[in-house]
Amino acid sequence: MNYMAEYERWLASPALTDKERAELEAIRGDEDAIKDRFFAPLSFGTAGLRGVLGVGLYRMNRFTVGAATQGLANLIVQNGPQACERGVAIAYDSRHFSPEFAQLAACILAANGIKVKLYDELRPTPELSFAIRYYGAIAGINITASHNPKEYNGYKVYWEDGAQLPPKEADVVAAEMDALDFFTDIKMMDFENAKKAGLVKMMDWQTDEAYLKEVIKVAINPDCVKQVADDFKLVYTPFHGAGYRLVPEILRRLGYKHIICEPQQMKIDGDFPTVKNPNPEYKEGFTLAIELAKQNDVDLIIGTDPDADRTGIVLKDKNGDYVTLSGNQVGVLLIDYIITARKLTGTMPEHPAVLKSLVTTEMARAAAEANGVACFDTFTGFKFLAEKIKQFEQTGSHQYLFAFEESYGYLAGDYARDKDAVTASMLIAEMAAYYRTKGMTLYDAMQTMYEKYGYYTEQTISITMPGVAGLERMKELMAELREKPLTEVAGYQVEYIRDYQPGVRICVSCGKTEQMELSGQNVLYYELEGGTSFIIRPSGTEPKVKVYIMAKADSKAASDAKVAELAAAAKDIVK
Repeated sequence: MNYMAEYERWLASPALTDKERAELEAIRGDEDAIKDRFFAPLSFGTAGLRGVLGVGLYRMNRFTVGAATQGLANLIVQNGPQACERGVAIAYDSRHFSPEFAQLAACILAANGIKVKLYDELRPTPELSFAIRYYGAIAGINITASHNPKEYNGYKVYWEDGAQLPPKEADVVAAEMDALDFFTDIKMMDFENAKKAGLVKMMDWQTDEAYLKEVIKVAINPDCVKQVADDFKLVYTPFHGAGYRLVPEILRRLGYKHIICEPQQMKIDGDFPTVKNPNPEYKEGFTLAIELAKQNDVDLIIGTDPDADRTGIVLKDKNGDYVTLSGNQVGVLLIDYIITARKLTGTMPEHPAVLKSLVTTEMARAAAEANGVACFDTFTGFKFLAEKIKQFEQTGSHQYLFAFEESYGYLAGDYARDKDAVTASMLIAEMAAYYRTKGMTLYDAMQTMYEKYGYYTEQTISITMPGVAGLERMKELMAELREKPLTEVAGYQVEYIRDYQPGVRICVSCGKTEQMELSGQNVLYYELEGGTSFIIRPSGTEPKVKVYIMAKADSKAASDAKVAELAAAAKDIVK
């Protein structure tokens, strides 16, 4: 694409406002800045769109949102009048322009004769997945960039099962977008006229109530909460986002009496003013919540990201210091607790299974299989976990108990098909109450997990590669690694290489290859001596290459040391 010609075409378009045109005029003469905005359109895939806010082809703005929505509308129209009647559910988070983009999408769909159910204010991502299934919609749109920095926004599309858009449908939307003129081919209807015509209807507390009734069913043993509710206190923070109402509400319905919400972070604000990064993965974001916990002598802090699909926790350790648990650790704790609670309450299904992504800790498999529960891997991304749940439904081979990713995403129950911080917060709180009845904290419980299942350590390293040069380098890196395969990492020999693009596992010493069940993803998985894993994967939603390191050893110190060695080597390999 001729990015300079595209830049001039946008500048000349009468569709731009004076403010939008001024933003583009401000970069005139700066070829790198122009190239960064116009070298290509944002790529639409199964994760939808995600990018930095701003005017330009490679930015999130009303034109890129408009093109994606028109592309989706064309797909729905191709599915016939019944699909248009079933319509689309739309949600959004607390980010800048999220409400405006959501309303814009509603207006475009209405102009195409497609009915819309639009939330009346921000809602958790999983409630959108629920609404699609509950109302029988053909699709859903969520305006969110999840836990990305404030400069970002995104556009996630879901299909009729409540999971993110499958590849076949995503390819149709992408092709329709490619054929559109962003300025002239987008149909539009006035919002108030669309409501009067019955094409746009608002979802409100009634949908919340239906959703919460399903979430509370996922609780397994709430009686343990009643036993400790008089004196058990916890702190909650929504990081200025969509969990601010429903997480405290579900904790109250579970039976908790002392839920202390961090007041500054309960304020909806797309600038996320109290955190550098609105991601519950990082302890820094919990600074205010930790101070509140200290003042109230609280053992457990729960935090959810801006669209309330990811959940992080902070605990008090044996020294009285507040420490974070990783997504892997929380997942293992929940697997063990869910199995225990199911057995205690007599609700274990005949063929139980847990699901995890292939970059998620192998400690999860150890915990499941030690208790007679199957464990299955999928590719990274909750849509793949959702596909596996759907497969179980169709075949009847297993019933899933719990699905999770190392990136703080968890799901239980059958009401949604995306990770859910509302349900996760509830299960974490129930689990904490259970251990309180045993005289233990969740920190104590995690130490017990290591004693039961072995000593595992994991680390994820994200190497940012921004802009055009970054995208090119990401492609080059993966090509180089396939052309000259790694034979050792930090002195540890590579025994097998799993290349998930063709779906083959290669023995390094003998060269023998075998076909794997999973294929079609740009992931290189190195099985190192001693049962350690070293995985390289370009992110599908951010300009990053991610390295996942997973180690097991005879002690926590030894597994930590292995990971530290491999992490140092990773920075020389991925650059």
